[in-house]
Amino acid sequence: MSKTKPKDKPKKGKTNSPPLSDRADKYRCYQLSVQEPSHEVDFFVQAFEEQFKRKPVHLREDFCGTFAVCCDWVKGHQGRTALGVDLDPEPLAWGKEHNLAPLTDAQKQRVTLHEDDVRRKMTPKQSPRCDVLAAQNFSFWLFKSRSEMLEYFRAARHHMADESVMVMDMMGGGDCYIEEHKDVRTIPGYGKPFGKFKYIWEQARIDPVTGDADFYISFRFKDGSKLARCFGYHWRFWTIPEIRELLHEAGFAESYVYWEEVDEDGDETGDWARVDEAPNDPSWLAYIVAVK
Repeated sequence: MSKTKPKDKPKKGKTNSPPLSDRADKYRCYQLSVQEPSHEVDFFVQAFEEQFKRKPVHLREDFCGTFAVCCDWVKGHQGRTALGVDLDPEPLAWGKEHNLAPLTDAQKQRVTLHEDDVRRKMTPKQSPRCDVLAAQNFSFWLFKSRSEMLEYFRAARHHMADESVMVMDMMGGGDCYIEEHKDVRTIPGYGKPFGKFKYIWEQARIDPVTGDADFYISFRFKDGSKLARCFGYHWRFWTIPEIRELLHEAGFAESYVYWEEVDEDGDETGDWARVDEAPNDPSWLAYIVAVK
């Protein structure tokens, strides 16, 4: 008696489902990979308290995107309010659905959003004078000339209370100037069916004459599919001294640089302290805190 030939089993990983890249949400991938709102909020509070010996209440987040930081800010204390400003309606709409919607009704009432140019000087009714003004993820680098950056810093200062700080992050080091360099990290937390995915930061082009730089973010998933260059950044690569000089020219009273502390083994601790000088690390991150 002959045996019936068994049917071939599907190859492992082969399904009729669309590739993971078609089902992935680029903004969710971004927030999991790049943002840590609670860390940002903790640092804003630290910078303000060290300067004024009291707690900040009102935050203005420029270039807020999906405004995750605004939402985390109001969750931290019932007296806090936040204003987010961004010119792009797409991330604002995504943030309303995914970051704002889960808040309580009381928390939602303390978040205000403006689809607007951060350089436009608003009235106090439109933009209450803030204790902390944040411009994170190097977003202000999109201003490529001194005149544009100076215009922005003057507008930022206009929106700040008499006792307030502006917080910006900076990056640098020799590795940041290497063209076609890619930094790849494994990111957990997306959930099924994605599992872990790869975050890819690409330094595509840097012009030493103009300072123009092109950076991209891509995401690669376990099935090999990819969201290629779904975020692109076309900036001027600014340095700390340049930014501090422009802040002074814009009327800020003083500015400080915060550098991440390291332990005895040279490992970063997650704590930040004011410094007057720093080691020539090949790839570093820092904060500039400007005092109105």
